[in-house]
Amino acid sequence: MNAHFWIIQIFNGVSYGALLFLMGSGLSLIFGVMRIVNLAHGSFFVLGGYIALSVIAATGSWTLSIPVAAVAVAIIGLLMERVFLRPLGFDPLRQVLLTVGFAFIFQQAALDIWGGYNMDITPPELLKNSILVGGIYFPAYRMFMIALALAIGVVLWLFMEKTRMGAAVRATVDDAQMARGIGIDTNRISMFIFALGAFLAAMGGVIGGGFVGIYPGLDFEVLPVAFAVVIIGGMGSLGGAAIGALLVGLADDFGKALFPELAYFSLYAPMVVILAVKPTGLFGRD
Repeated sequence: MNAHFWIIQIFNGVSYGALLFLMGSGLSLIFGVMRIVNLAHGSFFVLGGYIALSVIAATGSWTLSIPVAAVAVAIIGLLMERVFLRPLGFDPLRQVLLTVGFAFIFQQAALDIWGGYNMDITPPELLKNSILVGGIYFPAYRMFMIALALAIGVVLWLFMEKTRMGAAVRATVDDAQMARGIGIDTNRISMFIFALGAFLAAMGGVIGGGFVGIYPGLDFEVLPVAFAVVIIGGMGSLGGAAIGALLVGLADDFGKALFPELAYFSLYAPMVVILAVKPTGLFGRD
């Protein structure tokens, strides 16, 4: 195996990790703020892809489909949190059962509206090409995925670290009861974070639609990988979500390239090791 092999595999792993960051960052914040296992998060990813396909079919604009799909799914997430999750209170079992129920409802709705066919979201011609760097061709679309994840990561970090709302979110993650005691409206924080998580997942679905495609059952395929990102990085930590996404992306790519028969083991082995050493994740608080 020459140097080109390792460079290409690292690049592929990082680009897949960029996609996982869009999924995992929102799920991590939902975990950290609301303390629930949102089993409908994979559905937000798939719905984003399907809505983008409809927008592209109606307008012909791939660029427009990204914000439209993300905002539409964020509204769905907002209604889901306000109308259904909030009245349940903080009972984890009821919330888990409700979100898995919504996952099946969304899956059936997608089948009824868009059918059971495998679909691909076709990116613009500019992103279909490859860029030659040092004698190696790098797909422009994967480079775009990495750049987008970096940009979103910077925006989220600035929001969390430099704004009053971000400080309120961090306080709610650390200790929701104490945050309520000092006057922070944790209900509003929960509503905002759930909508933001849905927004990011849907954006990931649009971007992922040009990478892995959109098809029935994809929601339950990406969900365990997103949970692996959160478990490795730690609940409520954006830095942890970024590191977790990078580790999972690299483990998945190298596992499939070097040990295809042990691909699932190589994907989830880092999660098991980290849980054994630090049960709260790399950046989770004990």
